[in-house]
Amino acid sequence: MPRYFIEVSYQGTNYSGFQSQLNANTIQAEVEKAMRVLLRVPVTGGPDDFKLTGSSRTDAGVHAVQNFFHFDILQPSLLKEKGHFVYKMNAILPNDIAIKNLYEVKENYHSRFDAVSREYSYFIYQQKNPFLNNVAYYFPYKLDLQSLQQAAIIVKEYNDFTSFSKRNTQAKTFNCQILTSEWIEKNECLIYNVEANRFLRGMVRALTATMLMVGRNKLSLNDFRVIIEKKDCTKANFAAPPHGLFLNAVKYPGEYFTA
Repeated sequence: MPRYFIEVSYQGTNYSGFQSQLNANTIQAEVEKAMRVLLRVPVTGGPDDFKLTGSSRTDAGVHAVQNFFHFDILQPSLLKEKGHFVYKMNAILPNDIAIKNLYEVKENYHSRFDAVSREYSYFIYQQKNPFLNNVAYYFPYKLDLQSLQQAAIIVKEYNDFTSFSKRNTQAKTFNCQILTSEWIEKNECLIYNVEANRFLRGMVRALTATMLMVGRNKLSLNDFRVIIEKKDCTKANFAAPPHGLFLNAVKYPGEYFTA
């Protein structure tokens, strides 16, 4: 059965996360609803129906510049005109969700399991700005930027991030390979950029919130190391709100979409 990837971006403010949930409005539910309208597929759960599989789950209120779904469809002729599909989907979807592209891929490609890395950014602003209110964390406290950067470098020295994972998780391992970990200043924001082969539930927000304690001199750099090495999620800070977090990119092997 032909398989397709959908590239999507969204502002997560009005949604209960990326993945479908009972009695909750999600990104997946909105995209599936729009596809059923466009492709005239009944909600039957039968062989003519389809189900989206997501690449990266984002929590309620978290945004994405790039995320992916994949799906199989019995009638690929319905998707023959890629540009028409993208245009029509965007006409149906609410303004805070956009389809960026549609890719036909090999039948065994998987949007979640084939991803080689994911890249997140957490945005903080320190001077009141109404235009950043829903897309960055207002944090009006003095920060030691050098300490923040040193903490970000320390993150790259470790693989086990048990301390930064929420308890209610189905993860079988807490090991993550960190490829990038850095703080930068850009456009009135202080931004934490992190890329890894995988992330744990709540991990980026917990890393950010705990490093902010280092930046405020409430934790030393050695304290930060101890928190990582304790492998105890009660020691980390999870207080960074979701609206400052963006999934920037989901990366796949080279030539993946042209194979």
